[in-house]
Amino acid sequence: MISYLRPGLCLLLSVIVFCGCRKNTGQTSEEAAVYKELSSKRINLPNGWSLTPVGRSLDLDDLPLNLVVSPSKKYLAVTNNGQSTQSITLIDATSEKLLDSAKVGKSYLGLAFSQDEKTLYASGGNDNQILVFNIQDQQLVPSKPIMLGAPWPVKISPTGIAVDDAKNLLYVVTKEDSSLYICDTQTKKTVGKLNLGAAAYTCLLAHDKKELYVSLWGGSRIVVVNTETQKIAAEIATNKNPNDLLLTKDGKFLYVANGNDNTVGLIDLTKRQISETLTTSLFPDAPVGTTPNGLALSEDEKTLYIANADNNCLAVFDVEVKGRSHSIGFIPTGWYPTAVKTIGSKIFVTNGKGFSSKANPKGPNPNLSKVPQQVGPNPQAYTGREQYIGGLFKGTLSIIDAPEPEVLSAYSRVVYSNTPYTKKKELNAEGEAGNPIPMKVGDPSPIKYVFYIIKENRTYDQILGDMKEGNGDASLCLFPEKVTPNQHALAREFVLLDNFYVDAEVSADGHNWSSAAYANDYVEKNWVTSYGGRGGTYDYEGQKEIAHPRDGFIWDHAQRAGVTFRSYGWFADDEKPNIKTLEGKYCPTFKGYNLSYKDIDREAAWEKDFDELVAAGKLPKLNTLRFGNDHTSGASIGKPTPFAAVADNDLAVGRFVEHLSKSKVWNESVVFILEDDAQNGPDHVDAHRSIAFVAGGFVKRGFVDHTMYSTSGMLRTMELILGIKPMSQYDAAAKPMWRCFANKANPATFTAKEAGVDLSQKNVAVNSNSRRTDQFDLTVPDAIDDLIFSEIVWQTVRGEKSIMPAPRRGAFVRVGKDGDDEEEDDD
Repeated sequence: MISYLRPGLCLLLSVIVFCGCRKNTGQTSEEAAVYKELSSKRINLPNGWSLTPVGRSLDLDDLPLNLVVSPSKKYLAVTNNGQSTQSITLIDATSEKLLDSAKVGKSYLGLAFSQDEKTLYASGGNDNQILVFNIQDQQLVPSKPIMLGAPWPVKISPTGIAVDDAKNLLYVVTKEDSSLYICDTQTKKTVGKLNLGAAAYTCLLAHDKKELYVSLWGGSRIVVVNTETQKIAAEIATNKNPNDLLLTKDGKFLYVANGNDNTVGLIDLTKRQISETLTTSLFPDAPVGTTPNGLALSEDEKTLYIANADNNCLAVFDVEVKGRSHSIGFIPTGWYPTAVKTIGSKIFVTNGKGFSSKANPKGPNPNLSKVPQQVGPNPQAYTGREQYIGGLFKGTLSIIDAPEPEVLSAYSRVVYSNTPYTKKKELNAEGEAGNPIPMKVGDPSPIKYVFYIIKENRTYDQILGDMKEGNGDASLCLFPEKVTPNQHALAREFVLLDNFYVDAEVSADGHNWSSAAYANDYVEKNWVTSYGGRGGTYDYEGQKEIAHPRDGFIWDHAQRAGVTFRSYGWFADDEKPNIKTLEGKYCPTFKGYNLSYKDIDREAAWEKDFDELVAAGKLPKLNTLRFGNDHTSGASIGKPTPFAAVADNDLAVGRFVEHLSKSKVWNESVVFILEDDAQNGPDHVDAHRSIAFVAGGFVKRGFVDHTMYSTSGMLRTMELILGIKPMSQYDAAAKPMWRCFANKANPATFTAKEAGVDLSQKNVAVNSNSRRTDQFDLTVPDAIDDLIFSEIVWQTVRGEKSIMPAPRRGAFVRVGKDGDDEEEDDD
């Protein structure tokens, strides 16, 4: 009977059923046993979510993005597209054995077998070519590639691929020049090209080969191309960031996953319109954060499996009756599942980040003596890549037997247990009565003004490792109290946070996480390319709409909530805003990212603007600022030394808090300060652990808080103060920082400390590190290899022959020293 209910109601009923199961009531013995076994193997992640991957697994290389099945279902192929090792992998689908793995310089999403299974085509990424492999004796033998154009910086970047063997044609779509290339597989020449109007993700041929369906990742629509005329025949609107496509056997319906919208659309190809929308999140009407990006049907086409990348699971739908689909459960996977396929009763899933945030396998001090003295941004030249934060997340292939109903029920309960987000938490948060951080969205707070300062790229130990009050390692401290007296003073006089973790890996996703508590599928699948020295641009601070979260950034959410705001140099580069929402709401005299301009001069510009706004009674409720010089210019000749750059940044922060503390709004204000990411630097706990500070009238004094917090948790705290709803599932689920606040304001002011080093110091030594630094583009954040850059900073401070400890990866256990180790189990 349930299959005839409305889809939305069916999903809601499924959610209620599975949530109810969390209380261990009404379950069979088999379900209880499966749940108990999986729960005992739970893996906790640095973002507060958990994994309980099921099935068997094979190890893959970095960030597998796509998985395809050969026509006879004999083979599987995977393209691995991460920061360090990129490769194409061939797998025996029956024996579940890895047959061959071909390392390549550049690759991306596109992957397709020829009908006779003698050839495998793969996108060559920013080399702007299609890699061609002959399959001989179950091995991948490279053949002459198909060139679409000259390599990067020529902007083409092939993504999805489809093959018409009968006509010897290969269809290739691209994300940089937003085009369809039609290539002859015999001559290996381009025979046609069509402008698609937006960045494309993948393409799929109709069964009769007369039409080609293209998902426009950056266009919120599907394009239908007539393959005879090679022209666009129709366009079908979708939700944001359409990515994977799946055609039914009868050719009448097309499924499309919408990565930036928590939904999958079912397109009626006869009517050229969406006939049904499936919500794939664990709760109805959830904010963004599910990221569906892979689709597969069971062989009888009664069941649809959807890879939910950011919920670390497969959503399972009964789709036997079109228009009457309903949710039947969830299957737990590894971290960030990117593709799913079925063969018989087996479900194959690629997990982009594997099964864990691993601990450093070589210990804290591996031998890096074999690292070349002069290494550019090309990772192929660097032999120690396995320790890099972007390359440590080795992907896996999960092989799961299609579960029977009782097992699926247990799997579903486990998925909910792994997920800290619930609908209840959207409007209600952890806290205490009388605390200035409200426990309910919309409740008043005595704090009226929020100041949010974004800095660049430091771990906890690099700055505060010398503070005996916290969990630091002084041997890893590069910028001790002499260099950073103000940050030490803030931690000592207000709150010391020694268990704070950034949600991001690098600045590319860091600025999205810091401004929206979410990085969408475009961001997650592209930053690794440019950071790996394989071409690409820095598109991540509002520059490209495709990289925007569906509902925008914190300023968009503030605007919808009626909260006034102003930005100083963040998402406002070159004295102009990067996003429309900031037009007229930024400070034009506050300089954006520019490592040659002092942060103390930025702070002076803020002071003047702030004083004028206060005097006029027009101070916005939300003020966002960027002080980014702690990024440093490495060893670049003539640029500030790392000591000078970090000290400049520290003094700017100190002067900011001092000026605010002496203003009439101090008792009603709070300052939150964090790093957008930790830049893969040394830290004895984890490379995600970073510095964070809180100051203000209602902030506790002389308090050490060991609670595990995150970027999203800091954002949630600000949102609760300002009456803004969560922007994503991540900040909705995150722990607010209410323990840092007192119920009465303390009017005592803060006095900035002068730097203990000369801010005018410049790098003068010509050596291997200065030459390495000169190869990096420092005009934008992290258009660099940040492991090498961190090593340069380390050696510039500690000596050229000093060996930087490799980044450490923690297998996170959510236990703080305050004993706060578990979330409440929501009904």
